[in-house]
Amino acid sequence: MIKKIVIALVCMASIGMSAQDGSVSPYSFFGIGEVRTSRTVENQMMGGIAVYADSIHLSLNNPAAYGKLGVKATEKIGLMVYAAGVSHKQLTLKSATAQEEGKVANLDYLALGFSLGKGLGMGFGIMPNSSVGYNLVSESNNANDALVTNVYSGEGGLNKVYFSVGYEFAKDFAIGVTANFNFGTLEHERIQTVENVQFGILDNRTSRVNGMDFNYALSYTPTFKDKYSLYTSLRVNTQANLTSRNTHQIGSFATATGQNIEVIDVNLTARGLEFTEIKIPTTTTLGLGYGEDMKWFLGAEYSFQKAGTYATEFIQVDNLVYQDASSFAFGGYFVPDHTSFNSYLKRIAYRAGVRMDKTGMVVNNTEINNFGITFGVGLPLGRSFSNLNLGFEFGKRGTTKAGLIEEDYFKINVGLSLNDIWFQKRKIN
Repeated sequence: MIKKIVIALVCMASIGMSAQDGSVSPYSFFGIGEVRTSRTVENQMMGGIAVYADSIHLSLNNPAAYGKLGVKATEKIGLMVYAAGVSHKQLTLKSATAQEEGKVANLDYLALGFSLGKGLGMGFGIMPNSSVGYNLVSESNNANDALVTNVYSGEGGLNKVYFSVGYEFAKDFAIGVTANFNFGTLEHERIQTVENVQFGILDNRTSRVNGMDFNYALSYTPTFKDKYSLYTSLRVNTQANLTSRNTHQIGSFATATGQNIEVIDVNLTARGLEFTEIKIPTTTTLGLGYGEDMKWFLGAEYSFQKAGTYATEFIQVDNLVYQDASSFAFGGYFVPDHTSFNSYLKRIAYRAGVRMDKTGMVVNNTEINNFGITFGVGLPLGRSFSNLNLGFEFGKRGTTKAGLIEEDYFKINVGLSLNDIWFQKRKIN
């Protein structure tokens, strides 16, 4: 049964990804695109907080949590956790004068984690880092009162593969580190046509990006009265210094047929722009929570980033500046009775949360912020620790002020967390 669910999820994601770009947001025009979440469905449905860690789930952006795999759920070493997540997002894009609908389906992560003994765990996986997918139209009149139309479009994005290690080096203390390798291609195109002019102008820019960043974590989780736990964490995702190899083409085309007339490659080497850096500033996250393991939990996280130091040399946008970014998230879960034999509903994990993001982007002198409400359930699969997670999110990003776009979105998340014992010592009685 579980195998069939895994196959169905991967097929759904593949169909969605082949039919859609990774994003349909106009805000993916900026920077490296729309930054994607690096959290499991379980974490996303608690507002995105990752301070909570247990022995049967992965935490993709809290490497210290790997030190807990297998510690309490079983006395047998070698617990392995498989995790996968897909999502479907429905957007309503609104300007001051118009409204459009958009949708996108994605494979969000594939991950594997396992215990190497009590207090030591490791994992690896792949997930998208950012997505570019927009199509924007700008119209104005020139000095001759002719209509000038600019069409901006983009696609691509960055993915990352990661390797994590977590270790509980002392009672209640754990450390962890994740190495991320980012790679991908960003493509941007601008097409300009002028009313009653038979030739148009095209401008194509492509960046092939790769580079490393690291995520360090420290957690302290003391227990009170033998059942309540205080969860604290400090995480630092270091500045990513990515290398971009760029190409730039300009040319003309026939507006009647769309056929290119002349296209030339811009000499970026002479301008010092063939190889450039993309600097994504350090993000620091503080987490605090309290709860009873496998029963209930409430927690909050605060993240901040010196986004004002974000830099990309190749693609400059006149109406965009960056300022410091921050995020606050609050959430938790409740399980009525995870040991119940008589009621399946009592073994379900009910999750909810809220998040508020100050993205750091300022477009047309207007801040672009995000607000989301999340909730969902974790459905046990049989009598094992495996579960199927369903999540939902309502949110809003941007504004219709200053000629900008407001996004109202509804997102459905489906995730699997599968547990297995991959190594155990045999005992002879």
